[in-house]
Amino acid sequence: MEVILREDVASLGMIGDIVNVRPGYARNYLLPQGLAVPADRRNVEKLEHERRLIEVKKQRERGTHETLAAALGALKLEIEARAGRGGKLFGSVTNLDVHKLLVEKGFDIDRRRIEMPETIKEIGQFTVCVRVGQDISANIKLTVLAIGGMLEDTGVDSSDS
Repeated sequence: MEVILREDVASLGMIGDIVNVRPGYARNYLLPQGLAVPADRRNVEKLEHERRLIEVKKQRERGTHETLAAALGALKLEIEARAGRGGKLFGSVTNLDVHKLLVEKGFDIDRRRIEMPETIKEIGQFTVCVRVGQDISANIKLTVLAIGGMLEDTGVDSSDS
């Protein structure tokens, strides 16, 4: 099913693109969310008229995205987690944890735009990528620390000996 995108959709296309998607994806997600409209003759003609408006919207959003990316790039986040000896975490740090830190700092970014190749499972410094716009991203420095600077025992209680 061909649809015309009304908004940028990650890994699908940019605003104004005519893309071919599965009918269920279009019916159940893109159309109800207002992210796309069917690519029939009337909508294609209307798209040609709106291309100029779309281009102006892209330029305006690009400036906003670049400003946001610069602010995020200067950001340094720290998170504390329980860790055992050797710096291994009990659990992991995910994009949801990074999202909570960004919200605390006043940034309202969709958690799905925070890209981590895999969850963080040890203490240290990491770089997390945030997709701000279709072709604009920012790298945030994330430091994972042990809670209170203490590494917890993972084995037997030493007072039993």
